[in-house]
Amino acid sequence: MSEEGRWDETRAALMHTETTVRRKVNSIWTGFTAFALRDNVLEVAVGLIIATAFTAVVNSLVSDILLPPLSLLPFMSRNLEEKFFVLRKGPLFQRPYGYNTRKQAVEDGAVILTYGAFLDNLVNFLGVGLALYCIANVYGYFSHDSIIRHTVKCPYCRKEISAKAKRCPMCTSWMDGREDKETSALPARAS
Repeated sequence: MSEEGRWDETRAALMHTETTVRRKVNSIWTGFTAFALRDNVLEVAVGLIIATAFTAVVNSLVSDILLPPLSLLPFMSRNLEEKFFVLRKGPLFQRPYGYNTRKQAVEDGAVILTYGAFLDNLVNFLGVGLALYCIANVYGYFSHDSIIRHTVKCPYCRKEISAKAKRCPMCTSWMDGREDKETSALPARAS
């Protein structure tokens, strides 16, 4: 085969490979844009961004508004996370004073029970939960559509369903007790 014939075959093979690669890249790009630009994916992305901002606001509400008045209570203090018990002393432990901070105790190799950090996180959790509950109720009041969904157990299949449901979506039973009533097109028999 001549040099020119081999060159033509190589060029044809390269063009075929280039076309195949271009098709695959196009297919991948089309698939990616179809996935990434769908309505629900964009809604989730916007929801996550708003949730992050909302989390910062709620955390600020709890730590800057709710917790300072709580720290005035006699059993609470502003530096609650620094409260701890020493279970095993480190080598630098000094008898009358002990450790001033958790960091100091950990650096000395002491074993400590940090009950204050747990109580601080518990108070933060309860505060955030209470704040979100109040916000959900205010939203439900103004929008007439509650975020909080009340559920009941279906008396037939025992699955949790909406309290507003007329039929159970699991077993399709009516919630008004129709299944318990005897219905028939035939006249009742005399006993």
